[in-house]
Amino acid sequence: MRKLLPSARRSSGSEAAPPPARGGRQGHNLFEAAAVYVAACAEDDQERQEEAVTWVSPGQLAFGVNELACRALLTLARERNQTPETVARSLLGVKGR
Repeated sequence: MRKLLPSARRSSGSEAAPPPARGGRQGHNLFEAAAVYVAACAEDDQERQEEAVTWVSPGQLAFGVNELACRALLTLARERNQTPETVARSLLGVKGR
């Protein structure tokens, strides 16, 4: 049983080796990846964009970018004393209805 169960192997007296690294995604969360990715896009830094893309799955990155956009829009709207829709349309150069 000790050979089959990882917890039994650890308690055998010797220290267990750390788990193997999971490639480029180790240690980064989706919000960190989104922040780096969006900042790199704004700065036209292709290398940093490509690096951030490897940190999380595409779905997680999309969620993080969306969350960052929402938070940034709300912050700008408060600072400008405008609605989020007005600010979003202004940023994108879209005329009002």
